[in-house]
Amino acid sequence: MSFLDRIASALAPAASEEKRMEAREQLEQMAVNEPFAEQILAQHRQIESLFAQARDENGPHAQATIEELALLLNGHAMAEEAVIYPEISDHSSKAHAGMAYEEHAMTKVQLAALQKMQPGTQEWREKLDHIESAVQQHVYQEESSWLPDVIRYAPAEARQRMSLNFREYFDRFERA
Repeated sequence: MSFLDRIASALAPAASEEKRMEAREQLEQMAVNEPFAEQILAQHRQIESLFAQARDENGPHAQATIEELALLLNGHAMAEEAVIYPEISDHSSKAHAGMAYEEHAMTKVQLAALQKMQPGTQEWREKLDHIESAVQQHVYQEESSWLPDVIRYAPAEARQRMSLNFREYFDRFERA
């Protein structure tokens, strides 16, 4: 963990597993009939599954899982950045949106570094753990406040547009 990471975690400690699950359950209830939120939740679950899978594998299998994780995370991030974060800026907080964009950028950089490492080494495992921890905190922020704010405060037409555009944007990225 870098010096800046230690400072950040001291100022804003990571949410506990209990808090993350509580936020997820509340968002799942709010996400009914909100396809954009349902899609994001499904992708969050896939991302979590791939982290667990990568940790349990070694060698080429772990590398393939990390490549799959990077594709999913990058597509997910780009769809959120293009479709969801402008609405977070309008209906939750401009600071939240700015932080979200920055967290995505740092995750992309860290994932690229991870992909260059030898799977299964101590350094690789530490990097994987670091990325997973950052992603968990980011997901918690989205699920506990940013997305609920959008569901509460964005007009129905905006949420419908987000649902259509998020799926279309992600699908385009996935096919590329």
